[in-house]
Amino acid sequence: MDNMIYILFICIMVPLLMMLPLLKGQSRLLLGYMMVGIFACLFAAEVNGLIRYSIDRDIYYITTNITPVTEEIIKALPILYFAFIFSDDKEKLIPMSFAVGVGFAVLENMVILTQNIENVSIFWALIRGFASGLMHGICTSCVGYGTTFVRKKRKLFICGTFALLAMAITYHASFNILVQSAQYKYLGFVLPLITYVPVVLFLFSGKKILFKKEAEA
Repeated sequence: MDNMIYILFICIMVPLLMMLPLLKGQSRLLLGYMMVGIFACLFAAEVNGLIRYSIDRDIYYITTNITPVTEEIIKALPILYFAFIFSDDKEKLIPMSFAVGVGFAVLENMVILTQNIENVSIFWALIRGFASGLMHGICTSCVGYGTTFVRKKRKLFICGTFALLAMAITYHASFNILVQSAQYKYLGFVLPLITYVPVVLFLFSGKKILFKKEAEA
């Protein structure tokens, strides 16, 4: 593995680590899980590198068949751990899950930036931020949201967790296929935004209804 990923990992993680003791409550939890996402990206890069070396396939095959599986499983593990050991409260789990995905995307984008430094532009940065960055956050937060239901019903634990991972993997793989397509890459670029906006509106409307009921009570 190229040392650059470790250099970027240290440069990003050390300032965040220094900031962590100054935060409390939900803020510390979110920053901590964002750091977990950054570490997950480093770990996934190692795993993907080993798999690519073992099977000797081209980058298109790896990014459409391998990395969606490995990355979504690795990102989901800390969320599943928190849900089953500490709390399955969706008010905590959804933001934490998104933080893991965003942390993962931060390091991934920095690595891709350094690998293509001569070809990047402001447009490239916007695409990576709004497309890839959101995609990772959406996939992980969907797993977190679904876990709040699976956790409460033991009979759904195995099949429900598998279904959540399958959904995240399918979404991730579809995104990767679209953005690497000559005809449909722009659809891939806007897919995360198309997904993100209605989900945020749904969650926001749900909170408004909850606050209204609490106020009436």
